[in-house]
Amino acid sequence: MTIEYNAVWISDAHLCSRECRLEDLLEFVRRVRCKNIYLVGDFIDLWQFKRRWHWPQEMNNVFRSLLGQTKHDTRIIYIPGNHDEGVLNFAGANFGNIQICKSAVHTAANGKKYLVLHGHEFDAVVQYRKWLAMLGSAAYDYLVTANRIFNAVRRMLGLPYVSFSAKIKRRVKQAMTYIHEFESAAAHEARKQRLDGVICGHIHQPAVKKVDGVLYCNTGDWVESCSAAVEHKDGRIDVISWHEMRARFEDEAERHIEPADLDALFIG
Repeated sequence: MTIEYNAVWISDAHLCSRECRLEDLLEFVRRVRCKNIYLVGDFIDLWQFKRRWHWPQEMNNVFRSLLGQTKHDTRIIYIPGNHDEGVLNFAGANFGNIQICKSAVHTAANGKKYLVLHGHEFDAVVQYRKWLAMLGSAAYDYLVTANRIFNAVRRMLGLPYVSFSAKIKRRVKQAMTYIHEFESAAAHEARKQRLDGVICGHIHQPAVKKVDGVLYCNTGDWVESCSAAVEHKDGRIDVISWHEMRARFEDEAERHIEPADLDALFIG
């Protein structure tokens, strides 16, 4: 089944990393049809690419699926993050329907305007202590690997998926303070530019909510949450969970009924 939106925002796929949920990402990209696809940073993980070579066939398939959509007048806007900052060397360039830029402003169907950027600009550690950010990234990779093994056992026992990092972020006060400060900084930038909201990634924490009077939307990631931001036909912005959406597809297929409205499957 094809899913149609006005726009889709995907960030933090971390291609080249073994932790990327490639099969989920590929399935999502193949099902989506929209006018604009924003790749909101850390889509390719050049930090991992420098440490070790990891490029399975599924990665080629992801790029082929994205490039295939440009043949149907879909526009792709690539906004690099901190893990793929090397792509910024091509900022301002256009390759057919693919545009590379540092940030963008998206106008939704209802006329509201949103600042789109990765979000590392609001992270003092990334901006001023890159070595510490890289160390944290490596520690996060080990956590995700352990989480994958843990959930493989849970699947065999028929138990649902559990995210270690999400639990840590919710329970550790310092992490919660960091997330709150990040959200406030992103919202402040949108307000400063007199826009209606901001759509970003970076912290791998999917959310859509009002912060200081503007809409704050975080796309999440394709390492754990497998989530993306979407604009519906009426201009509403949501964050969808691919795990929940796919489960809905499978349930409807088993019951042999027509697919129901999927608008309710969002985070926030």
